[in-house]
Amino acid sequence: MDTTDIEKKSLEAHVELCAERYKFLETKLEDVDDKMAVIASSVSAVKATVDTMATKNNDRLINWGLGIIVSLLGACAWLLTHYVLK
Repeated sequence: MDTTDIEKKSLEAHVELCAERYKFLETKLEDVDDKMAVIASSVSAVKATVDTMATKNNDRLINWGLGIIVSLLGACAWLLTHYVLK
């Protein structure tokens, strides 16, 4: 006999089976909720890491750019002092 046949004949059996089904579904939903919380915290950690890396990369690019500009200005000053102003 199938559970649906038993439920058709007995309201009490139907109520008991539904209670078990809802309990099982609630447990599964709580598991999914817990997993989503873990995923959300992992995503937050990844976002913080990416933001930190982006900031470091921007600082690195600015430092390289400033270094290149200072080097070019120094080379221009050296060329001016040695070839133009003599």
